[in-house]
Order: sequence, then structure tokens, then C-alpha cells
Amino acid sequence: MITDKHVFITGGAGFIGSTLAGLLVERNRVTIFDNLDRNTLASAPFRDHPNLKLIEGDVLDAEALKRACAGADLFVHAAAIAGIDTTLRDPVRTLTVNLIGTANALEAAMTCDGLERFLEFSTSEVFGSRAWQVDERVSAVVGAVGEARWTYAVSKLAGEHLSAAYHRQHGLPTVTVRPFNVYGPGQLGEGAVTIMVRKALRDEDVLVFGDGTQIRAWCYVDDMVEALWRALTEPRAVGESFNIGNARAVTTIYGLAQTVCRVVGSRSRIVFRPALSADIELRVPSVDKARELLGFEAKVDLEEGIDRTARWIRDNLEKFPEMPGIFRSNG
Repeated sequence: MITDKHVFITGGAGFIGSTLAGLLVERNRVTIFDNLDRNTLASAPFRDHPNLKLIEGDVLDAEALKRACAGADLFVHAAAIAGIDTTLRDPVRTLTVNLIGTANALEAAMTCDGLERFLEFSTSEVFGSRAWQVDERVSAVVGAVGEARWTYAVSKLAGEHLSAAYHRQHGLPTVTVRPFNVYGPGQLGEGAVTIMVRKALRDEDVLVFGDGTQIRAWCYVDDMVEALWRALTEPRAVGESFNIGNARAVTTIYGLAQTVCRVVGSRSRIVFRPALSADIELRVPSVDKARELLGFEAKVDLEEGIDRTARWIRDNLEKFPEMPGIFRSNG
């Protein structure tokens, strides 16, 4: 258990960051640094907790970031531009925020005396379009230059290398996590399960872009956050990278759409559309390293996770009326 720490979280108003903040806020002082582009924190029951401080800011503002993280014991860098639609629409901003933002975060972390951990978020997309039970030793693969799909993966892979370099050269206690298709309550933006559930709850067509045979492993957010907690506390995690996912919750995109409609009790049709960008055919992690070093094992199966997600969306449709309603098969 993490207690009596000052935890600093960039992107802490977002999906995973806010879920982590909610786990820590009762027994720690939590500072969230976020530009509030996606503000899940607005609906969180702990948003007014006395142990929580929200600073509205941008990771591209290096000096503001240094001031905000002063005195932090644990530094979690979750801020990034994510989502295939956003990446395709604005690849320059994706690269700028993810590359320079991570560099700024690492420099800011260097000013925190006695920092115990710097936890950096990468992505499963660094493994390319075909990744079957990939472990952390597998070479990263990205697509051709000019294909905007890979802009996000390249930016996150560069962040991994930069974090590793700060550990080797400066002794910064860095850890990298590679989330594999995380979903659950609090997810706004372009999350596959969220979008499908939202459509299914309204009995609207659930759209699948591509042929639906793309394979994914789906990780519920509570499992993801447990892995983060372990990465922040396990001494052997320092200097390492970890795949975080649920290797048992595997299905095709079409199978996911069918499961969502069944669990929700929807009358929605599943409608196929042509793929709109380069796609990921197969993405399933090996989580042996996380099991061995962190003692992490995902617990929530896919149907239970979908049910929990649907309940949250039902309760929050009015609060977040602009949650998206289409799904492209990137996951």
C-alpha cells in the first residue's frame, strides 16, 4: 500500500490517471497536472477531496511543470495525445506533445529531491501490426514513414528510449508500462468498448471498421491501476518496462461487438465499414514479466468488465453528452 506520499500525476484528469488518483487520494497527497481536454475527474466522487490538488497546465510548459511537481515522491507521467482519430487528424500535435512533453516531464522529475519513482506510459502499439504474446524483449516495430497511424507509436517509443536513457545516465528511477487495450468506467475519447457500449445502450448501429477479424486482449482499468501501484512500489521494477494487459480476455473486434450487445441486452445491428487507416491485425501480450517481478495478474474478465462499464455510462450519459459514438477497429 502507498501511504503518506506526494504523488504527482500528469494527465491525472484522464481515464487511467484519474482512476489511479482515486485509489491513492485517501492516504496520500495527490497533485494532478492536466489541461482538462478530457476531464473524467469532473465526475469522480473524490474530485473535492482535501488531499487532491488540481493544477491546470500543459506539459509543453516546462517551467510550469517543474513548479507543479515540487516535492513529489512519486511522479506518474500519463499525459499524452492518444487515439487513432486524434492522431490522424493532428499528427504534428501528437508528436510534439508526446515527445517534448515526455522530455519536459523527465527534466522536471530531475528537480524533485529524493524522487522514488518516475512511471512513464508507453503503448502496445510499439509492437506493430502483428503482436502475438509479445514480451518485453521483442523488438519494437513501427510502420512506414508517412502513414499517420504510426505517429503515435513512434512518439511513445521515443519516450521509452528517453526514459531509459535518464535511468542509465542520471540514475532516475524510471519504470515504463505498455498498456494493452485498457477500458472501463471513466473512459472518454476513442475507447473501443466505451464507444460500442454507448451505441448499444441506445440500440444504435455498432460500427466496425475493417473486417472484424482483428484480435485484441482487453484489460479492465482496475487491473491496470493495480499494476501501476505495483510498479510504483516494487524495487525490482526500477529501470524495467512491463506489458500490462489481460492475456485471457482475447477476442476479435466482431466478437467484442457481439459480446457488448449481448451483455447490454441491445437490439443494435453490427454494421461493417471499410477500414479508414492502417490497422493492427493482432495484439496479445505476454505478461510473464509483470507476473514474476510485480506479482501482477489481471482478474476481471471481459463480460464483467463490459457490464461495469455499461453501468457507469448509463449513470454519466448526461454529464458527458459528447462521448463519441463510432468505433474504428484500432482498439
